[in-house]
Amino acid sequence: MTAYVIILIAGLIAGTISGVIGTGSSIILLPILVLQFGPKQAVPIMAIAALMANVARVMAWWRDVDWRACAAYSITGVPAAALGARTLLVLPSRFVDAALGAFFLLMIPARRWLENHAFRIRLWHLALAGAVIGFLTGIVISTGPLSVPAFTAYGLMKGPFLSTEAMSSLALYVTKVATFRGLGALPLPAIVSGLIV
Repeated sequence: MTAYVIILIAGLIAGTISGVIGTGSSIILLPILVLQFGPKQAVPIMAIAALMANVARVMAWWRDVDWRACAAYSITGVPAAALGARTLLVLPSRFVDAALGAFFLLMIPARRWLENHAFRIRLWHLALAGAVIGFLTGIVISTGPLSVPAFTAYGLMKGPFLSTEAMSSLALYVTKVATFRGLGALPLPAIVSGLIV
């Protein structure tokens, strides 16, 4: 019971921070969820939590969604997220541990490099980003540090950025959750844990 209280408090803090900056809740919650549930269970649990967080962001900024950008990103990101989720389920747990750690360590220099080069991208670039980020979203807990630079490089800021990134992520997470559920990797206790988060 104590673990769920800690997860609930961490979820509230992470959700507040993520609501302000548009991403980051998964990175905050990752260590707690992996310690409590293990890496393979942490990913589906966080998928439920991320789904709910993105629904909240979309509801708050609904009128600002850039539907063209959302469609370009999601049209390739959705099938890629399903493929990534399937890939995660066949990987050994030790590999998942190492992949999660390496991914989050590499995110620091990758994000700085993207910010320093101030790229401007078009819709077709956003579709390419959706495919790559979608696949990674299926495997790891969060790819916000990659999707944020993609949408800002497209020119979205403030409300349009928050809403469009959230709507696109929502499409990926619905796919990820459906894939996990369809493959039996999201039992009822994991769904309950995700709802608590």
